[in-house]
Amino acid sequence: MSQSSKRPPPPAHVQQEARRKFLRSMLLGGMAVGGGLAGWLPVARAHDLRLRPPGAIAEDDFLAACIKCGQCVQVCPVEAIVLADLKDGFGMGTPYIPARDQACDFSCDAVQCILACPTGALTHELSKKEEVRMGVARLDKPDTCLARQGLGFKGAARGADFPGLHRYEAVDRWKPILVADHPYDLELCDLCVRECPIEGAIALVPMSTDPTDKRRTPEVRQSCVGCGMCEMICPTEPASIVIDSRSVWRPS
Repeated sequence: MSQSSKRPPPPAHVQQEARRKFLRSMLLGGMAVGGGLAGWLPVARAHDLRLRPPGAIAEDDFLAACIKCGQCVQVCPVEAIVLADLKDGFGMGTPYIPARDQACDFSCDAVQCILACPTGALTHELSKKEEVRMGVARLDKPDTCLARQGLGFKGAARGADFPGLHRYEAVDRWKPILVADHPYDLELCDLCVRECPIEGAIALVPMSTDPTDKRRTPEVRQSCVGCGMCEMICPTEPASIVIDSRSVWRPS
């Protein structure tokens, strides 16, 4: 083929438009793939389940039933419930409780979040806090626990700037106040036990048979509902005790 018979290259503006179309296609394709991966993120993070509000049904059923209306968020008296963001994929917009920041302390008594849920994502079969099963507490860092060291605690549990709320029955049975406004002076730290809203869910037990040994260790018991109050109030950083969401109590 002679040199003169070759097709001339397209004009510069046509080439630029073709490149733009190609780049747009690549970008849209990447966004579609990224969106798909984001949607499946909770599957990949199945080991890191969110702490759901009281009464949440099984996780897969919960994600299917929750319409992300935010009614449970609006009725919580301590604002413990927040909505998940983009990194939760299919779970985006669903409610959960970031216990270290703000636990559920059952200030509402009648589990108002359950009453507010219009779909049954929070089962209406529960009528009192003792029936709730959100997870179970676990002593995650025993070496940092003050009680296990025989140490007391004085001051605000989480510091003067901590915005968390809690209902202190000795202060006001119905009105939660700032944890920062309720300092402690404890010979032996027992905050996880003292502020647990479920009677008998955690106890401090001796670490030896020596009567002069002040050390005690937190023991989580079957009545633990996984509300997260122990994790929020723990004064060590990070918290010595944490909540394993969706877990059930097992004897040690």
